[in-house]
Amino acid sequence: MKNNTDDILYGRNPVIEALEHNRPINKIYIQEKLNHPLIGKIRNLAKDRGVHYQFTAKRNLDQMCGGENHQGVIAAAAAHEYASVEDILKLAEERGEAPFVVICEGLTDPHNLGSIIRTANAAGAHGVIIPKNRSAALNSTVAKVSAGAVEYTCVAKVANIAQTLEKLKKLGMWIVGTDLSGTQEHYECDLKGSIGIVIGSEGSGMSRLVRDNCDFLVKIPMLGEIESLNASVAAGVLLYEAVRQRRSK
Repeated sequence: MKNNTDDILYGRNPVIEALEHNRPINKIYIQEKLNHPLIGKIRNLAKDRGVHYQFTAKRNLDQMCGGENHQGVIAAAAAHEYASVEDILKLAEERGEAPFVVICEGLTDPHNLGSIIRTANAAGAHGVIIPKNRSAALNSTVAKVSAGAVEYTCVAKVANIAQTLEKLKKLGMWIVGTDLSGTQEHYECDLKGSIGIVIGSEGSGMSRLVRDNCDFLVKIPMLGEIESLNASVAAGVLLYEAVRQRRSK
């Protein structure tokens, strides 16, 4: 069964079918202390397909599906299929362009993620990378806020952002992080070549490991009383500085 008001599936067999047919799923919620052979099958399928699951109280599941009979399991389906990092790099190659990628670390607000995907598409970025855990995912809110950009923009979900940055750097990509401790302002940094722009979480910014994997840390001038910008606004400023530089002759 499918809930028409949200992007969730509930019931043991529907969730099993979704997993067996490789439907994009953000997360699975399983009723705690529930023992049933099909629940065990769901857990095994989720492990095999790299889908994160967590245990929760029955009342939480009841609320998620409006009191329908969920049989102890709910899957939050993705609003669109995820790409891979290789897909993003391949798109840049097909266009004959230097890779231009946005990396989001720990953005939990779907409105921020949706806005960033929309801006990334408008700026001509080749894709957006997000972590599997502790992050907003491609749900219906993200899709709506993106104004349809999720249909055209590659979004890759990776297990570890820091390790992904290391791999991208080995492929010749320069990684730029946004941080108040940056030694240069964003328009002083060369954003024309193969570049990855890292946007940290709304509250704490980038983690230490991710910060350490950045080649440059840049800051956006803050001339008023407020010390920082909203994550999606900061992403827009950086992305369009990159657009300006990449279009200049």
